[in-house]
Amino acid sequence: MPDIDGVQAESSHNFAAVPDAFQRLWTPHRLVYIQDGQQPAEDDCPFCIAPNKDDETALIVARGEHAFVLLNLFPYNSGHLLVCPYRHVATYDQASPEEVAEIGTLTQTAMQVLRQSAQCDGFNIGMNQGRIAGAGIAAHLHQHIVPRWALDSNFFPIIAGTKAVPRLLGEVRDEIAAAWPS
Repeated sequence: MPDIDGVQAESSHNFAAVPDAFQRLWTPHRLVYIQDGQQPAEDDCPFCIAPNKDDETALIVARGEHAFVLLNLFPYNSGHLLVCPYRHVATYDQASPEEVAEIGTLTQTAMQVLRQSAQCDGFNIGMNQGRIAGAGIAAHLHQHIVPRWALDSNFFPIIAGTKAVPRLLGEVRDEIAAAWPS
């Protein structure tokens, strides 16, 4: 296997298989997110703790009646937001109709605010339901809103195990909170 700056690259040419149309991106450094023991105890749920802090400390940009919006502490891109119900429920089907409606409304507003404040070109929006599906915090429902720009990806995360995030969290939180309609 070739070694590129400490990262082993493996060719599939010597394996028995029938080629298909898929490209594979091997990211063994992300294994830590799916291994056992990576979930916080219920008393340490960051999405239950955050609403009890001030917005600046908790990186909250907006609060609704049933749900709130905060910056992801480990963002894929600047402005990566999470929409969470206040109630500690694990999956979308456990959310009340009021929570579901407000998560949707807050998501729409977040998209409008990010388009205006960050001039993004698109979004990745999604929920990982349960630990087996890759949820970083599996016990508390949360929806990701990741702003995307043309050419915002590069080789850093794969080759160097580093994600370049060009703006500080506090700076981004202040900008999004200021742009959020009252």
